[in-house]
Amino acid sequence: MTQGVAISLFSGAGGLDLGVEAAGWEVRAAVERNADAAATMEKNFPTLASPVIQEDILDVPTKDILRAAGLTGSERPDLLVGGPPCTPFSKSGFHLEWKRAGLDPDASLLQAYTRVLAEAKPRAFLLENVYALTYNNRASRPAFERLLREINDAGYDYRWKVLNAADYGVAQARPRLFVIGVQKGLPVPTHPDASHGGKWERRATGHSDRAHVSAGEALAGLICDPEPGEKVQGKFGHLLEEIPPGGNYLHYTAEKGHPDPQFAWRSKFWSFLLKLDPTRPAPTIQAQPGPYVGPFHWENRRLRVGEIKRLFGFPDDFELVGARGSVQAQLGNCVPPPLAAQVAAVLVP
Repeated sequence: MTQGVAISLFSGAGGLDLGVEAAGWEVRAAVERNADAAATMEKNFPTLASPVIQEDILDVPTKDILRAAGLTGSERPDLLVGGPPCTPFSKSGFHLEWKRAGLDPDASLLQAYTRVLAEAKPRAFLLENVYALTYNNRASRPAFERLLREINDAGYDYRWKVLNAADYGVAQARPRLFVIGVQKGLPVPTHPDASHGGKWERRATGHSDRAHVSAGEALAGLICDPEPGEKVQGKFGHLLEEIPPGGNYLHYTAEKGHPDPQFAWRSKFWSFLLKLDPTRPAPTIQAQPGPYVGPFHWENRRLRVGEIKRLFGFPDDFELVGARGSVQAQLGNCVPPPLAAQVAAVLVP
């Protein structure tokens, strides 16, 4: 049974949208500037009423998005979804002064979302973002408070919560912020309860009665052809083989007892030469990892596309358009579809 029409902003490859459709909505219109991601959406979402709008959302009137969804006159969408890219608030690179000061122009994309929310007037909305947006610092807190204020002014009651994908059956520890809401006067749903649990960053999360899905479980039985460039080479590539599963560059430090230390303690990012542990969920998979940034496979190579899809919870037959670097970026920016489906399900009327 369809729950109605959904409109997708900042669609990327459609991880959030796959979840929305699994919960019963039809994604009828999408706005995505990146050509490869837009082509991925068009290849995998036959529910789209029009081609993906490949323009900067700051230049796209809301009426054009509604028209692309096939909505006319006073018709309104049932659901608005999207994850505005907000690099100033991402944990990656937050040591940079311009990020801490919130000077990146992407911050205005939060306002693009609330502008469409106020003008399109859907019954409900789902907004996803980096969890660092909730940090109490001079960059994140004012932006977050402004976002919530604009949601309220648009006529919506809401709840927000940081959810870790691993706690919802995804084989990847990926915490993200989810703001959900409905038009004022309607009952405000709560975020879904976790179904799985385990350790994440030295603390227990999720539901204690059911263990996190491990990378080994997710990749079991998957056969992927080798990919060009999957061998890690260069200055540090040869070091990967000696690192145990779940380890990283710290294996090569005096503090870990290595007889020939290669690195000072905590001199690199935690993900440097990081290797998957088949008994645990994958750590967060990045969109644009450096040459020595993991997670790498426990077989001492880069992850293959089919493996990354499994670790996000995409169907094996989901097709991505573009070169290998573009595909990595599309997947690394995605919301895991199984998590998105569970969040979207609480918005079903």
